[in-house]
Amino acid sequence: MIATNINRVRANTPDALNEAIREQTRANVARAAALGPRAIEVRLKELDREWDIERCIETVAPSLSLFGLLLGATVNRKWFLLPAVVQAFLLQHGIQGWCPPVPALRALGIRTQQEIDEERYALKALRGDFRTIGHDGARLAASDGDAALRAA
Repeated sequence: MIATNINRVRANTPDALNEAIREQTRANVARAAALGPRAIEVRLKELDREWDIERCIETVAPSLSLFGLLLGATVNRKWFLLPAVVQAFLLQHGIQGWCPPVPALRALGIRTQQEIDEERYALKALRGDFRTIGHDGARLAASDGDAALRAA
């Protein structure tokens, strides 16, 4: 099955893990909101540094592949099997949104970029970034679109 949407990782994650990640996101937003504007700024900076699941997989897969190539060239040719398996799983992840590390990474609370962005935009809304966009139900102008992009 080829996944066709941005929810492919969440669709391949057990509901309990998805709910735990959603609850942690809610708790993060509530904590920052309760602590005030400075906490929101700190949390937004933390989100800028957070690795999403794609970045984790994109780092682990080539690392394991290079390790397998190195061992295959220096220790035993059987190690060449490791990069082949890793790349097959990486292909599967690209197509389906699932590969063997995904459940473990999700259990550790590693989020998708969309999940990170949901927290980011909730914090920006609390900070007031979106207050002046689409005001008074008037027709939106190009400058409103520019304001929306700056706020987002």
